[in-house]
Amino acid sequence: MDVANAARQAAAAGVGDHAVITVDSPTGYPCRHCLRWAKVGEHVILFPYASIAPGRPYSESGPIFVHAEPCERYAATEQYPADFRGSRVLRAYSSSEDMIDAAVVSDNNPEPVIERLLQNPETAFLQARSVTRGCYTFRIERA
Repeated sequence: MDVANAARQAAAAGVGDHAVITVDSPTGYPCRHCLRWAKVGEHVILFPYASIAPGRPYSESGPIFVHAEPCERYAATEQYPADFRGSRVLRAYSSSEDMIDAAVVSDNNPEPVIERLLQNPETAFLQARSVTRGCYTFRIERA
C-alpha cells in the first residue's frame, strides 16, 4: 500500500498521529502524493513520515501532508514539480543513506543544483525539503 492510502486509512481509523486539517493558505500544505499545493478549503492529512528509516545516523521522522481525498500520484519521472521550483533545499545522500551534501534552491531553477549534486558519484539520491520548515517534500532518484 502506498504512503498516501495508508495515511488516509489511518486518519479514517482515528490514529492519533494522523490529523485531518482544513487548508487555510494557498502555499502552506504541499501534498506529497500529487506534488501540488493543496487549495484553500481542501482537507489534508498531517502525519509523521520517516524519509530515512530508523537506525541510520540521518534517520528522521517529520510531518508531511497528503490530500484527504484521493489524488493522482505525481507521475513525471524527468520533470521537476512546478509547484516546488523555489524555496527548497536539496540534500544529497549516499547509498548508505548518509547526507553528503546540501544546497538551497534560491531561484526557480533547481535543475543546475540537481545536476551539480548528482555529479558526485557517491550521490545515490536527493531529497527536496522545505527551506523554512525542513519538511520532506519528495525524493529524486539517480537515473
